[in-house]
Amino acid sequence: MAVSDHVDLATFMEGVKKRNPGQTEFIQAVHEVAQDIFEFMSDKVEYHEAQILRRIAEPDRVVSFRVCWEDDNHNIRVQRGWRVQNNNAIGPYKGGIRFHPSVTESVLKFLAFEQTFKNSLTGLPMGGGKGGANFNPRGKSDSEVMRFCQSFMSELYRHIGPNTDVPAGDIGVGGREIGYMFGQYKRLTNRWEGVLTGKGQEYGGSQMRPEATGYGAVYFLQNMLKHQGNDVEGQSAVISGSGNVATHAAEKITQLGGKVLTMSDSGGFIHDPDGIDQEKIDWVKHLKNVKRGRISEYADEFKGATYHEGERPWGVECDLALPCATQNELNEDEAKSLVSNGCKGVSEGANMPTTLEGVKVFHDAKILYGPGKAANAGGVAVSGLEMSQNSERISWNQERLGDMLTDLMEGIHEKCVEYGDDGDGYVDYVKGANIAGFKKVADAMLAFGVV
Repeated sequence: MAVSDHVDLATFMEGVKKRNPGQTEFIQAVHEVAQDIFEFMSDKVEYHEAQILRRIAEPDRVVSFRVCWEDDNHNIRVQRGWRVQNNNAIGPYKGGIRFHPSVTESVLKFLAFEQTFKNSLTGLPMGGGKGGANFNPRGKSDSEVMRFCQSFMSELYRHIGPNTDVPAGDIGVGGREIGYMFGQYKRLTNRWEGVLTGKGQEYGGSQMRPEATGYGAVYFLQNMLKHQGNDVEGQSAVISGSGNVATHAAEKITQLGGKVLTMSDSGGFIHDPDGIDQEKIDWVKHLKNVKRGRISEYADEFKGATYHEGERPWGVECDLALPCATQNELNEDEAKSLVSNGCKGVSEGANMPTTLEGVKVFHDAKILYGPGKAANAGGVAVSGLEMSQNSERISWNQERLGDMLTDLMEGIHEKCVEYGDDGDGYVDYVKGANIAGFKKVADAMLAFGVV
């Protein structure tokens, strides 16, 4: 087959849309990667002949199942659960479990697709997967969450294992939920094995895992700034979210001498012009993890802070921005606001938080932009290290894990520069991450033949 005979990007995407009707999030994720990969593959006949990108954009399998549970009022409730196993060319499927009303098959397919490239960038032997359910833990008692998690795992356990698929936490799935699911897995299989990551340290969890995603996003931002001869110190930052990723990103920005101005949740955002220091970050952690309260309470607690109901923080003047909440939370107009307000760099702590139109704004303005598959890979990297510790029945200390995380994020940055440097001082980190992540998976798939 001659290179000229290959389908073009538009034809490829038409096929993706026909095969995945109505799955807008998944189609968006595939398009974002494909536009860079098609250029990279233009003179590489072997990738075209083996239909590598077409195969990566078709999950190995999508498992869907019913989850029945009983609430505290003895009502029988029915939810739907999924596990998307996208690609295991370079290692066992690896990716989080999300419990949220917004969870659909499309959302999980996009996350599993993105996870494939993210895991590849870490250099660790992990494939891409994702799972979850349209269950909302908010407002549920511990007993209700436990019953749901046990029912969810009663089906999921058939499809996972330490050398097959190793889930972790995600939105709505923290230490409590991981504990309930791991306990049920152990009960059903009569085996103790590292089948879940993000576990409590009392039963095989890794130090640094709670901090890893947020810290990693800041390390990646710091690497981007250093590449331009700049630094986090003295810079102001707006952050969305107030969960695990956002609070630890705020913590690391503060430790590096930056000033955090905002945090948010689904109800709105708070703006604290005095800066959200470590004491205030600890207060937010307690609010969210213990009290399970709303970020609006921050403005009642700290003088000078304001709460902006139903709004997102991207109109606040800043030097740096870290979207750490959820997908498509930063649109074209908001991206334009950040650029016009002087924002120098964006590092994504969430998965695909910027729309395609917003990404184009950052690209055209040539500001530093670290896409989620690179910038937030610290979380899954430390999850991979937790898998290694479980396999060896050992536990590494925080200092060693911190050094390993720093090195991993620096290595991811170097890979992005290798494939994304346009030669005139600008690095297209999206292109660099997409190509670097794709190449490793694609070459492994070529080695296996048609499977």
